[in-house]
Amino acid sequence: MKTAIWLYLFLFVAFFDLHAQYPILTPFAVSIGAAPSFIGLMMGMYSLTHLPGNVIAGYGVDRYGSRLFIVFSLAAAGGILLLQSKVTDPWQLLVLRSISGFVLAFLSPACMSLLARIASDRVKQGKLMAGNGLVHTLASVISPAVGAYLVAQIGFTTAFYVLGWILIGTAACALIFIRELPSSWKKASSPPDSSPSAVTAGTDEPPMTPVPWLIYTLPVAMACAQGILSFELPLMGTTKEAMMTTGLLFSVVSLGALITLSMLFLNRLSPFMRSLWGAFALALVYFAIAAGAPLPFYMLLLLLGMAKGVIFPAISSLLIELSGGVRYGRTFSILSIAFSVGAFLGPMLAGQLRSYVSPYYIAFIALMIAVSVLPFYTLRMGKNPAHFSRTG
Repeated sequence: MKTAIWLYLFLFVAFFDLHAQYPILTPFAVSIGAAPSFIGLMMGMYSLTHLPGNVIAGYGVDRYGSRLFIVFSLAAAGGILLLQSKVTDPWQLLVLRSISGFVLAFLSPACMSLLARIASDRVKQGKLMAGNGLVHTLASVISPAVGAYLVAQIGFTTAFYVLGWILIGTAACALIFIRELPSSWKKASSPPDSSPSAVTAGTDEPPMTPVPWLIYTLPVAMACAQGILSFELPLMGTTKEAMMTTGLLFSVVSLGALITLSMLFLNRLSPFMRSLWGAFALALVYFAIAAGAPLPFYMLLLLLGMAKGVIFPAISSLLIELSGGVRYGRTFSILSIAFSVGAFLGPMLAGQLRSYVSPYYIAFIALMIAVSVLPFYTLRMGKNPAHFSRTG
């Protein structure tokens, strides 16, 4: 459990540092001459270069463990931020953001795999995944506003420089304090005979089963919608005052997620049903934003965050359950690939189509497609979603 505490601490610092860039990257790109369509390309390329990193992480984490991948990802991302502080041309920024997307692709699969291996049963795994979501959300509540305030006080160059050294320092601490662990399920429940047949027969760990591909339509749609939101909010203004407002808007979204993540009783419900109904609620919120519903924008963003807070830990718990409790690296690598594909499509579509249709409508359609096809997976597998674990 000491490893989990250190991991949560480093994750908080890393997520804080990364989310602090959300409200300032677009204004920075505009300040060096980038057009909105180019910014959409830049955000899309960041997500697209996640894909090879996700694939490498999936096999590498299972074979070599999580520790070195976590350290490499944080240190390389910090070094890129130091270079980013010297950028004067949009194409230079595009190249650096593309490289950053590749190196950061290792972080999420490595961290989630290590958390999953710490636990000795599914109940503890569900709690650790909820803790991961809570740490992520706590960092993202305050970091956008802090990032915007930092730029307002010291400028883009110094802000990127400071954030870069924070990541490098976090990587050094992770190298010292994080320890690699084998799966606690296998340690706790394997019989003296360590042969594969004996392990399979003598434990309550289910055999490995393929995760249905339809499950991944939801993370693709969610990341697409999130990418659209991350693209649209900073375009509301590029002045220092507007950046502060944008940072607060991102913080409101994270605050909404924090509210539902704090509702621990939700973890007793089926992770499938939480994912399905959370996605439906999220789609409705995006539709309300696109349609100009007569509600305060802050309130809509709060509701959006609350829906996300229901879905994210549910997806992780559902994948752990469906994967059979083995090969976490590959399972979360595919999840990260799905997020990367969606995060690539969202800004690209928003940048190209925002003159013709509200990008929030695109987010609504993507989520409704996922909500529509997700139940078919249960029919294909011959399962009733109500029978899924209620302890995830």
